[in-house]
Amino acid sequence: MENNKTNPPKTPFYTFARVVLRILALFFYPFRVHGKERLSMDAPFMIVANHMTLLDPIAIAVATKKYEIRFLGKSSLRNNRILRWIVDKLHMIPVVRHSTDMVAMRACLRTLKQGHVLCIFPEGTRKKEVMMEEMYTGAALIALQSKVKILPIYITGKLRPLRVTDIYVGEFIDTTELAASGVNKDTCLELNNRILEASHQMKTQHEQSKK
Repeated sequence: MENNKTNPPKTPFYTFARVVLRILALFFYPFRVHGKERLSMDAPFMIVANHMTLLDPIAIAVATKKYEIRFLGKSSLRNNRILRWIVDKLHMIPVVRHSTDMVAMRACLRTLKQGHVLCIFPEGTRKKEVMMEEMYTGAALIALQSKVKILPIYITGKLRPLRVTDIYVGEFIDTTELAASGVNKDTCLELNNRILEASHQMKTQHEQSKK
């Protein structure tokens, strides 16, 4: 998939929400982003990140000033009418957990084809542990089918009130070579391993910075 260097248009509600959430983050849930310049690279690309709290998507959306991110989120968030209106305005792609949701898969591929940035938390749910111990093959499958680069993000811990959390943005992972070998279980597993390795490298970088 070729990069679309024309930025998709901004929407009023997303812009307003990001301003409000940026103020909230600045004063109450501060975070520090390392390597944030990579979030401004040409779209489309896919972000994959570990998942600690409900605030993780907010932090990533606030840090990504150039694009309005399409997040893959659990379909149950749309059960409430008001919440459904909000997440739809924020471009969330609903997915049914623990299933092969082909509707969500096609929506993800379509949003990348349209030149957007897609964010997936490949563990599929929030984890108590910091590292991604389990990864679903769905994220790798989408990346290989769309042939877009993956941008790994590592969140060092839970975002907490009045405590700075470090967020690392890693180097892009190219998927074209693996995709050329075929989209199958083996290539998905290899891509998952590369994502996990990138997360470990960012964790190590964070630990060394604290010494």
